[in-house]
Amino acid sequence: MKQHIGTKEAIKRWDRFAETYSASHTEQGDLHKEVFLNPTLLSLLGEVKNKNILDSGCGEGYFSRILAQSQATVTAVDYSTKMLEIAKKRTPIDLQIDYRYGNCEDLDFLKDNSFDVIVSNMVIQDLADYEKAFQEMYRLLLDGGYFIFSILHPCFVTPESGWEKTNDGEKLHWNVDKYFYEGVYEQRLGDKEKMLFFHRTLTSYISTIIKTGFILEGLVEPKPSEEMLSKYPAFEEDFRCADFIVFKLRKQVKSLNLKGSFSN
Repeated sequence: MKQHIGTKEAIKRWDRFAETYSASHTEQGDLHKEVFLNPTLLSLLGEVKNKNILDSGCGEGYFSRILAQSQATVTAVDYSTKMLEIAKKRTPIDLQIDYRYGNCEDLDFLKDNSFDVIVSNMVIQDLADYEKAFQEMYRLLLDGGYFIFSILHPCFVTPESGWEKTNDGEKLHWNVDKYFYEGVYEQRLGDKEKMLFFHRTLTSYISTIIKTGFILEGLVEPKPSEEMLSKYPAFEEDFRCADFIVFKLRKQVKSLNLKGSFSN
């Protein structure tokens, strides 16, 4: 892939893919969200009642609706106008979700220190400038607030990864290649559309988290629970390697030192 391809092209492709993508989503999201991501995100979030939460990259809005149903005050942004149209149509009138158009790399229409929690569910890999997105999340959080985000696991989902199979289709092992390549690549989703993902190493993610000023408070590589395995037995194969990784970050609290100035 040519490295100059960036977020603008990703937005165009998500607009084209929005209807097909959303068709696979129930009120629990798609199967992978239901099995892996929702239990992890909700566990890391804890009690959300009366908290001011930003769903950063809300897509068709299923997770925003889950949060609003738990009595959180929810603002939801996405860079796909088509996704936002679908999200609004799927949201009951009694759920007061503030849907806004915006690219997570630049949310200048939102005020500093506005949110208790920011959730970004499978979004950061869709952004060319993830460093700027992290800076925006830090700016928007209250001191001590949390940024929880999920992504494809960068160690196992790489530009050239996939199952090694026999001629009969039996899965032998999961291949990983081009891990240290950092940049854009195409991944087919559905029958027609090739989506853009932006791959980075785990080192790059951790380094950017530290540079931005966040404190890493939690890290989870989700596995299917016994309950989910009884419902969806095919996910037994997901114990062979991790598809996703979820981070819980905290914005540092500024404290007043003896000289009267603020420090972290």
